[in-house]
Amino acid sequence: MIDPIVTTWRRLSPRMLVIHPFQEVVRAAPALLGVLIAGTSSGGEGHLWGLAGVGLMVVVGMLRWFTTTYRITPEHVQVRRGLLTRKVVTVPRDRVRTVDVTSHVLHRVLGLARVEVGTGTSDRRHEGRLKLDALTTAEAARLRVELLHRAPASSAAAPTASTAPSPAAETELARMRPEWVRFGPFTMSGLVTVGVIGGFVSRLMSEGNVDISSVGPVQDAWRWFSAMSLPLEIATVVLVLVVFVSIASTLGYVLAFGNFRLTRHAGGTLHVTRGLLTTRATTIEERRVRGVEVDEPLLLRAVRGARLAAVTTGLRAAQGAQRGGSMLLPPAPRAEAVSVARLVLPRASTGVSPVTAELTAHGPAALRRRFTRAYGVHALVLAALLALWAWAGLPSWTWLTAAALLPLTALLAADRYRSLGHALTSGYLVTRWGSLVRRRVALECDGVIGWNIERSFFQRRAGLATLTATTAAGKQGYQVRDVALAEALRLAAASTPGLLDPFLVEAREPDTMPAAQ
Repeated sequence: MIDPIVTTWRRLSPRMLVIHPFQEVVRAAPALLGVLIAGTSSGGEGHLWGLAGVGLMVVVGMLRWFTTTYRITPEHVQVRRGLLTRKVVTVPRDRVRTVDVTSHVLHRVLGLARVEVGTGTSDRRHEGRLKLDALTTAEAARLRVELLHRAPASSAAAPTASTAPSPAAETELARMRPEWVRFGPFTMSGLVTVGVIGGFVSRLMSEGNVDISSVGPVQDAWRWFSAMSLPLEIATVVLVLVVFVSIASTLGYVLAFGNFRLTRHAGGTLHVTRGLLTTRATTIEERRVRGVEVDEPLLLRAVRGARLAAVTTGLRAAQGAQRGGSMLLPPAPRAEAVSVARLVLPRASTGVSPVTAELTAHGPAALRRRFTRAYGVHALVLAALLALWAWAGLPSWTWLTAAALLPLTALLAADRYRSLGHALTSGYLVTRWGSLVRRRVALECDGVIGWNIERSFFQRRAGLATLTATTAAGKQGYQVRDVALAEALRLAAASTPGLLDPFLVEAREPDTMPAAQ
């Protein structure tokens, strides 16, 4: 018989009546400002319509508290929400993969947190996510322990010493260091900031019917810019963009990854905390970790930096970061990523680390394929530009620039080949690929549940194949690209002994033909 206290439906914290109305108003800010500006400029009562819109958003935000309840039973986690359309989201507790606890600035002021439960499902539609916004900080911490450490479900009372995580039961694996900030400008995350600001300004001008070109300082800046030559205009735009993106990227890095800590808890979980203004805590069960992925974007690689993420069963890479859910280390020195990977992978504590193991190259056929594909794409682009120059009056500098970039194409092809490689070491399948973003994945062989071998027309002519290790973790499949067919079969058979035996036929020498009479 289930304890009735356990199955009681609980409500979110009453303090969220401040959080959600504020969030709704901020979300609708461009439309509300547009209504205010449009109404005022046309002589109407725009301020009244604006106040009415703010009041409507406040009511909508408050309704979420009255219509949202949740409960934790020994078998399920259930969230019930909706006013006109009532929805109940139910998740088995054994399907819980991660628990994210996030606190924005206003959340922290009010002592609240948002809890999001990762279940390994697609969750592409926002209404399908199991999210609780907002709980008290203490309740969020107790809920995290209850779900991932398999603590028994209990009432909504404040957590006790038995349910709260003990600092003595955790081991620190990594911590943010001040010198890591130097990697911020090389993440290029500031490009997102440029897009967000541009979209907000564009929407604001559209909603408010504002012509920004009529503003005096904008006109002066445009006249100054238009007086330059074309090369100087391009250089100015690039310089301004690089400076702005670098500053925004650095600021974003500090805000997102400040106070970063990676710890291991005695309950068998990895705990990641990060953030200055908005704090986020993510907990991953170690028994579901099937490997790691080391990412080295081109700019980050130039300064010997890398990122580290976990390959986790049931947590798709597209969800988790959100990559935030699978992230084990932010952009940091590559040596630090290698060290943390060794600590996280259970089989890598002794012997050769899969993250540093020597890789097997893919041979001259893969090299030729890289150059053929790179020059083939470049030739098509150059031919298109030449045709547009000859028949549509396109400026000649376009195809001249494309022709001058041929050496860069060769360097890119050569780097893509150098990135190719694979290995089988310490019970892990290791594969590496990519140039603009070089990725190295160490996948536990026990986590491989099948193999796919694909050969395109051109791969067959070159004697190559693409071997895909199918798994329930991460991206669901990891490729060893453009490898010799015999090596692909050997690698698959060695990684999972006996799995391919029914499909393999032993090669035999052809029978000797009798001599002609």
